[in-house]
Amino acid sequence: MKRKYLGSTFEDFLAEDGILEECRAAAIKFKIAHELEKAMIERNISKAEIAKQLKTSRTGVDRLLDPENTSITLNTMAKVANLLGKRIEFALR
Repeated sequence: MKRKYLGSTFEDFLAEDGILEECRAAAIKFKIAHELEKAMIERNISKAEIAKQLKTSRTGVDRLLDPENTSITLNTMAKVANLLGKRIEFALR
């Protein structure tokens, strides 16, 4: 099979710059934050309600839903997912 394009892949480029894993983590966090926010809208649950159930501030929920904040723990994300009737699943490849 002949390749349509020559050269390295975008992932190769990111790896060469040393930011591939950082970009992957940001992409995962973006997807999770988007899915949690979508579930909140579908279930008509406000950030204030989530904050109350998690015993945190609304600002804490904003940080959780901020796609650029990758420092949120898996435990916290799983708790929010559970409150929304969802679960987070991961796979290593």
